[in-house]
Amino acid sequence: MQAIGIDIGGTKIAGGVVDELGTIERFERVPTDASDATAIEDAIVAMIEQLAEGRRLPVGVAAPGFIDAGQSTVYYTPNIPWRNEPLRERLESRLDLPVVVDNDANAAGWAEFRFGAGRLVSDMVMLTSGTGVGGAVIAGDRLLRGGFGVAGELGHMRVVPDGIPCGCGARGCIEQYGSGRALQRMANAVADGGGIGSALAAERERAGGVLEGAVIGRLVQEEDPGALAAIGELGSWLGQACSSLAVVLDPQLFVIGGGVADAGERLLGPVRRAYEEHLPARGFHPEPVFAVAELGNEAGVVGAADLARLHEDPTFLAYAPRG
Repeated sequence: MQAIGIDIGGTKIAGGVVDELGTIERFERVPTDASDATAIEDAIVAMIEQLAEGRRLPVGVAAPGFIDAGQSTVYYTPNIPWRNEPLRERLESRLDLPVVVDNDANAAGWAEFRFGAGRLVSDMVMLTSGTGVGGAVIAGDRLLRGGFGVAGELGHMRVVPDGIPCGCGARGCIEQYGSGRALQRMANAVADGGGIGSALAAERERAGGVLEGAVIGRLVQEEDPGALAAIGELGSWLGQACSSLAVVLDPQLFVIGGGVADAGERLLGPVRRAYEEHLPARGFHPEPVFAVAELGNEAGVVGAADLARLHEDPTFLAYAPRG
């Protein structure tokens, strides 16, 4: 069964028609103005109508922020002025199609579980490290949403008491130590120290005092010692967070996604080492596998479509193939 997946970002909306094997058969992308909620809704409706081509297909919409357990209402999203927005109701009234709404990190995690790095396990945790840190938890082949629908906000797990202030209002969240912005801060600190930071400092000077994430990523791939030190520090924080998550969730697999994950084993190595150092009762606790996400930027579209299929037919997973 085909389904439509829509992934709403701060600067774009991506959408596609996705088959039951997770293959995107048609893909569209349009820019958006995150400050204009009405224009975003209009763009979503226009994209769905274009992708549906008059067919009655289930629609999944992946949105940033807090979504209720009924996959209907957007409680809050940081970059779009939606507050207790009945998004599912509004879209269904305009489209006459079945719609479900879910968190964007949940959708991406579900896609990895069904068709990507997690397709051979039943219990998985995904951490996405980009501008911030997102997360998704799969437990017993089911996406964990929690009693109110907002479970899996792993980026706001506190790892440092009275640590760096976070945009959520708390201090010491893993988002402040395991995100792309955190990597930039760490790389700048290495550059300031001289020695192994000389290449980072030179690149910063060439760019007028700014160290972009792409530049840091390139230096990581070139195995520059300063860039490796920065990615190692970030990986250490992610590994510590994973050790805390493991004692609660006991996943078979941790998947690391987002732009930082492009570092591959240069990131996963420090993650594993920190995980092992901080895991309680190490040696008596089965240890999970760590892997990089496989589906990239299309994961939100694929996951949203698959969640829409599942909502239409709750028995779907009993017979559905996994990628």
